[in-house]
Amino acid sequence: MKEEIIKEEIIKEEIIKEENLNKKASELVAQMTLEEKAGLCSGKDSWVLKSVERLGLNHIMVADGPHGLRKQVGDQDNLGLGDSIPAVCFPTASALACSFDRELAFEVGKALGEECLQEEVSVLLGPGANQKRSPLCGRNFEYFSEDPLLSGEMAAAMIKGVQSQGIGTSLKHFAVNNQEKRRMTVSAVVDERAFREIYLKGFEIAVKKGKPWTVMCAYNRLNGTYCSENEYLLTKILREEWGFDGLVVSDWGAVNDRVLGVKVGLDIEMPSSNGINDAKIIAAVKNKELSEKDLDKAVIRITKLILKSLEAKKKDFGYDENKHHKLAILVAQETAVLLKNENKILPGKLEQKAAVIGALAKDPRYQGAGSSKINPIRVENAWDCLVDFGLKAQYASGYTIKKEKANKQKALREEALIEEACNISKVSDIVYLFAGLPEGYESEGFDRVTLSLPENQNRLIEAVTDCNQNVVVILSGGAPMELPWLNKVKGILLTYLSGEGGGAAVANLLLGKAIPCGKLAETWPLQLSDTPAYHYFPGGRSTVEYRESIFTGYRYYEAAGKPVLFPFGHGLSYTSFIYSGIKADRSEYKIGEEINVSFEVKNTGKDCAKETAFIFIANENNKVFMPVKELREFVKVSLQPGELRQILVSINTKELAYYNTVIGDWYAPSGEYKIMVGASSSNCTQQVVIRLHSEDKLQPDYHESAPVYYHLPENEFVVSEKEFSNLYGRDLAPSNIPVVRPFNANHTIMDVSHTVVGKVLIKYMTTMAKKISGGGAEEETLMRSMMLEIPFFAMVTSSGGRLSPNRMQGILDLLNRHYVRGIRRLLKG
Repeated sequence: MKEEIIKEEIIKEEIIKEENLNKKASELVAQMTLEEKAGLCSGKDSWVLKSVERLGLNHIMVADGPHGLRKQVGDQDNLGLGDSIPAVCFPTASALACSFDRELAFEVGKALGEECLQEEVSVLLGPGANQKRSPLCGRNFEYFSEDPLLSGEMAAAMIKGVQSQGIGTSLKHFAVNNQEKRRMTVSAVVDERAFREIYLKGFEIAVKKGKPWTVMCAYNRLNGTYCSENEYLLTKILREEWGFDGLVVSDWGAVNDRVLGVKVGLDIEMPSSNGINDAKIIAAVKNKELSEKDLDKAVIRITKLILKSLEAKKKDFGYDENKHHKLAILVAQETAVLLKNENKILPGKLEQKAAVIGALAKDPRYQGAGSSKINPIRVENAWDCLVDFGLKAQYASGYTIKKEKANKQKALREEALIEEACNISKVSDIVYLFAGLPEGYESEGFDRVTLSLPENQNRLIEAVTDCNQNVVVILSGGAPMELPWLNKVKGILLTYLSGEGGGAAVANLLLGKAIPCGKLAETWPLQLSDTPAYHYFPGGRSTVEYRESIFTGYRYYEAAGKPVLFPFGHGLSYTSFIYSGIKADRSEYKIGEEINVSFEVKNTGKDCAKETAFIFIANENNKVFMPVKELREFVKVSLQPGELRQILVSINTKELAYYNTVIGDWYAPSGEYKIMVGASSSNCTQQVVIRLHSEDKLQPDYHESAPVYYHLPENEFVVSEKEFSNLYGRDLAPSNIPVVRPFNANHTIMDVSHTVVGKVLIKYMTTMAKKISGGGAEEETLMRSMMLEIPFFAMVTSSGGRLSPNRMQGILDLLNRHYVRGIRRLLKG
């Protein structure tokens, strides 16, 4: 009772504080000129918001995240190419999600908030809650899961952690931004049910539970409309349905029509447009195209964010670097997934004669590339940590990480490295072989084209397993990989991208100083062609069609009866657990009531360890196509050897609903629902059936118009245009609209690459990419991809004032063969 009273008092205080902030922000905005209001609607530069000094409204700074603070120094860019201050690099979201630990995500967020306090950064740009539609998305390492419940819960916990320190977050990228290819122009075509259940649900949970200060809208179009000017997305859903009262910021360079953006709820544009779009806002108000009342709404939200941020600033604040580094190690331990442990080859023993093979053992891949690239305080590698523990080991690199052109000399060098690794392995009791995706294989700015590891690593593993039967592979990378040698190795420890403490974490796990407890937050397919979006990723020049609808991740593999490499939730331990005794408090329920479920988990091993239990719900619906089951809760517990723990979970019957497109709302029909509990999606040993009584409502029935969704094919998932169009509810726009003159500001350099002027632009951009990247192959690939796929309208705001709207129009004139006018505009500047 006392705790409830305290909680109520805290809520009251927060409400009063919000009311005072709103009042103060409104009073300040009432004193602003039109020019000052318009000015606040864009950044001062890449990272700083503008101020209104005469009113005492100072500027604040935002900075990239989400798994570490990237505060830039010197030249500014938003791609992670410039220098940034040292900060602790935590495991990426793809790793953190494998912990299934809300408290751990909170602690990471809290640490990030402390680092922001020290560096006087007011808003951290993260976390990312986009769904993993395809394992090929180059930015999947920044996202949590294929399951929206897990994505939303982990994002909410992380948001709460950051904001507990008075630092804002920016939940991103809203919404349906699931690929890097043509991310700034492509239209994601998704049916309403999949949109709500898969691609919005994680954001909804994070917004309602985490209450982020800001939400960042995505680059892409959604069903034909840019997210930055999408009223349905930004106003109807985000603000009116979900009750979001914070600020919406654009992704960097994502603004197409600035005035329309203000009307529909895009508050602030980043980075600075150098006054270009501010002038458009002023003109729109003066000519009555934009009401000053709509502008005031945006400016009040911006002012409120600045006021809230200024209140939270702490002078001379300093965080504990050692404490944060130790947390990074702990998180890396808790997120590593033991995929295979044949004959209990792990944990290894110090007295074993070991071979440590693989360049990644000394030069680890611990983070991704692009805007989230952190300048770590200190990086520990596994080789040094294993040696420090006293492991008697020999090392061989086994392969080169750096990409090189294929030639005879390279082939000879690689064979020599493999031979050296085999010679060491032959005389060893156990082999710890480090493999994974090197830098340049996955990054913001471009997507992967294969699930394969580098061929030299696959050849190495095949050769070493021929020499020694006791091989453990330590695998790093941001997303699933094909493992053709799976049956030849005895152990696999997956670290994803484990941050600066990954080396110490791996050493602890390999030698039994820590017990693995991570579980997969995404399904690992056998091969790329097994994935549900295989035929529909990354789409065409104009659109990408989400023809698989709700059947993503385990929802697809289970419904199609397709075998996988590793299922969702898979993860082994050095101990073992038994589930038993599932019960529901009643057998029948009405909508709105809580289902209280209990079950028991027992640690039957000899070590204290953690276990994640999954609670799925299954419902067979005669009219609506449904997944076999869906995750509705997860619980992580720590158990002593022999300990039996009863676990209680409560699930509201509203959470049993699917999105009913006929009534435009969530709906759970009457009938039987099976509650399934277990250690993974493929290992639910406990079940109980309950009956729900609900109001009868019309339901969508696609048995005749889109039958493929009721009986998924056993081979590759192919959906006809007609069936998807019927599900989508309208005709499909051409996926590859021919690129013909006249070219406009929504075209990219790649679109005009067949023209003479386009060829000149490509040559220039390629040279610039090489120059800006400083010779780094990964950075050059990223820069070139970004430059060639950025639309002309975004080039203006992203150029830092170097390209004026007039010059951009001059380039378009040249492309459209208006040579005299184009040259005049270019000369005029």
